[in-house]
Order: sequence, then C-alpha cells, then structure tokens
Amino acid sequence: MSGPATNRIIPETVLEPPRQSSSVEEPREAAPGVAMTFDDGPDPIWTPLVLRALEEAEARATFFAVAPLARRYPGLIRSALGNGHRVELHCSRHVRHTEMTRDEVEQDARAGLRDLAEACASPTLWRPPWGVCAPWTQEVAADMGLGLAFWTEDTHDWRGDAAGEMLDGIGDDIGPGSVVLMHDGLGPGARRKGCEQTVALVGKLSRRIRELGCEPRPMSPIPHVTDVTGGADSLEGK
Repeated sequence: MSGPATNRIIPETVLEPPRQSSSVEEPREAAPGVAMTFDDGPDPIWTPLVLRALEEAEARATFFAVAPLARRYPGLIRSALGNGHRVELHCSRHVRHTEMTRDEVEQDARAGLRDLAEACASPTLWRPPWGVCAPWTQEVAADMGLGLAFWTEDTHDWRGDAAGEMLDGIGDDIGPGSVVLMHDGLGPGARRKGCEQTVALVGKLSRRIRELGCEPRPMSPIPHVTDVTGGADSLEGK
C-alpha cells in the first residue's frame, strides 16, 4: 500500500533546485524533479552501496536517518552530505507517534536533531516513523522549524521484492514532484535480510525518471509543513 495522496507535497516546494556547479548536462538541470528518498539508515553495509549506486547514476537523493545510527556511523552521514545528498530526521526511536505522548515525541525529535548535528547534518525535514502522525506532530514540527515530509510512491522494498517488480509497481505513477520511498536499512517490520534489491533499483529508477523527462533530486531544505491528515498508519516497514 502506498502513501496517502493527501500527503503529496507541492513539487515547487519539495525539490531542491539544481546546483550551479553540477557536472550534469544543462538539459538535465532544467528538468522537473523527482525525489528518491531512503529511510532507516545509515547502515554500515547497505548505505555505502546505495551511495555508490547513486554516484554511478549521477543522482542525488534524501536520506531520513535514524539518529542513534547516525551517531554510530557519522562517517556515512558526512559521506552522503559530501556527495550532494540531503540528510534529514526520521527518528530516534522507530515508534509511531500515536503510541507516544506529546512530550515523548518532542524529546525524540530533539535528541535526533542533536545526534544529527554532531554528524554535521542540519535537518529541516522530518519523516515520522511509518508516516504516522499524532494530533500534536505538526505542532511539534513547527516549533522546531521542521517540515513534515511523506511520499507519493512506495516501493515496498522492505518486502524483499525484486528491483524490476518494484519499478513496475510504481513506474506508471511517477511524475514531476513525485517522492519515492525506499530504505537503506532494515527497520522494524522488514521481511528481507538485506537491501540488495534497493541498491539494484537505484539505477533502474534513475533511468525511468529521466525517460519521463525528470531528474532525481533531493527534497528541498526549505521547511514546508504539509497536511498530515490521513497518515499511512497501515504501512509496514517504514
């Protein structure tokens, strides 16, 4: 099941503008953007492989990091940033906000921001675990200057499907402003033993995005609080 349509973010506010110093050809720079996003990392095995696949595809992406993992593997965060990717906040504890009090959600976010800052990241976007928001999530995000970021297409890579099957499942729905959900780590609910099919998907998805006349780019660093109604509380493996 994919993310709710109500959480689609306006393309102009979602995607980071092209970098002036990019080596990508000018027609590519002018193309509308599609965001490839990765949750539940960094992972010492799979995140480096995802980063390598992105480099080979000349694509930039957004990583929503689990803060204690970022503290454990700060070099992976710095590597992602150094290669032009965005690193944003996912969580400190991978728990639905509806299962936490307002104070617990706030403490979780503050601890996560502190850990990510120590790894040289400066998040402006926050993707709650599982895409689930409590009544106070948006208020907490606004108080911290964070935009809530969801997705429009879900690869369901946590199931362990083959890269070609995942691409077929979302390929017809991708368009300008799309936000594609993937995972560079094995989070709660994952049914697979590794992320090799996600790594394989990166190149295939990048080519599909360009075939559509778009360009894979990070989500915008500009905070943008979205409508959080209809959260994806039935999704697994986020």
